[in-house]
Amino acid sequence: MTAHDAPDKARLCLWYEGTAQEAAEFYAATFPGTRVTAIQRAPCDYPDGKEGAVLVAEFTLMGIECIGLNGGPQFSHSEAFSFQIATDTQEETDRYWNAIIGNGGSESMCGWCKDKWGLSWQITPRALSQAMCDPDRDAARRAMQAMMTMKKIDIAAIEAARAGETA
Repeated sequence: MTAHDAPDKARLCLWYEGTAQEAAEFYAATFPGTRVTAIQRAPCDYPDGKEGAVLVAEFTLMGIECIGLNGGPQFSHSEAFSFQIATDTQEETDRYWNAIIGNGGSESMCGWCKDKWGLSWQITPRALSQAMCDPDRDAARRAMQAMMTMKKIDIAAIEAARAGETA
């Protein structure tokens, strides 16, 4: 898709305060299958920018088409919207978590964190999702109780809680 084509399906539009290209490039460097697809520059001055400034950064984040709009300070991200990234190993969980936190982000609870632009992320190991759906409701409850004490998810601790093992 080029800047001149109309989108043929829905895309996410994420609002940034002048940092859409920086954010898109960080996501492309951090998440596989992610790339910046186009940069659109403002054809004239606008309320929060000048002619030639980056107005839109188009990117695909792990298969999800997104638009980063440099819209100004009027709106900010909230936890009401987040990207959930499913991981298969502790190493993968650690890599994504550490990349976001290490680039000016902040930790939250239960596998949630925010990047430096305020966008929320859930770094969710598949082992946690499987534990929460365990047909053994006691095992699922133990896994959830363990998760509630964590910031970054510890897969070994989730699996131990699921199995009823105590630390």
